[in-house]
Amino acid sequence: MSESHLPINSSRERAAASMSGYLMLVVFLVLLAAILFAVVSLASGEPSPVAVLGSLAFILPAIACQVLIASGFYMIQPNQAVAITLFGSYRGTDRTAGLRWTWPWMAKRKISVRANNVVSEKLKVNDLRGNPIEIATNVVWRVADTAQALYDVDDYRAFVNVQIEAAVRSIGSRYAYDDVEDAEITLRGSHAEVNAELRAELIERLHVAGLTVDECGLTHLAYAPEIAGAMLRRQQAEAVIGARRKLVEGAVSMVEMALSQLSEKNVVELDDERRAAMVSNLMVVLCGERDTQPVVNTGTLYQ
Repeated sequence: MSESHLPINSSRERAAASMSGYLMLVVFLVLLAAILFAVVSLASGEPSPVAVLGSLAFILPAIACQVLIASGFYMIQPNQAVAITLFGSYRGTDRTAGLRWTWPWMAKRKISVRANNVVSEKLKVNDLRGNPIEIATNVVWRVADTAQALYDVDDYRAFVNVQIEAAVRSIGSRYAYDDVEDAEITLRGSHAEVNAELRAELIERLHVAGLTVDECGLTHLAYAPEIAGAMLRRQQAEAVIGARRKLVEGAVSMVEMALSQLSEKNVVELDDERRAAMVSNLMVVLCGERDTQPVVNTGTLYQ
């Protein structure tokens, strides 16, 4: 991650000073039982003024303590975190699932650290050769640093969508859609390389917001409609040329093998003119698209 992509006052997640809420729940229930006992004692008889004052001196602070204790409870679900602040100052993040408790004057903000799945819209991009293409991707991301996600960007979910679009446009313009010679990395023919580079690009872009990318890959890749027909004809022509090239290479090797074996086994003696005629006939038979018709030659090449 380059220094230019990091904010000057970047936040960093740290553990919050919180505790299990079950212990405080026990304290809350004990105080509640004591308050009820004191109230029942006052109502059951005719206590003296001193006893009444003593009971009120216990009940009122106990109720105030209960209110404070109840205000400090919060619940954390699995794969959820709570960022705690004090008068606007970040005091840490609690990731422990279950019933938790902290001082009631601490502000608490929940944030999910579960994996999120985003399928981007189809974007029109010019590839390396300038051809307009349509491209879309699927990204699985999650929050890695809750402090950065909450306090270093305004809306980290909207930030993800914008950066996905920017990364897809960057990758789409960096490579050609296709290459008939398979001599370079292309969007259509090199899925593993392109997806790995897209993931690295997204991780770098989202690092400033405390986010990471678990998986990503292209879900749609096609030429834009205005050139799709022309590109289809070009691909068909390239496929025909490639097939012809393979056919000729195979025919040449078969002719060489046939002439070599005829000479080695002394089946027939061929001079240059007969050899040329045989090569011509074999190439026509091997490279022709129609079924060949045998012709019996009862004459001679020299008459």
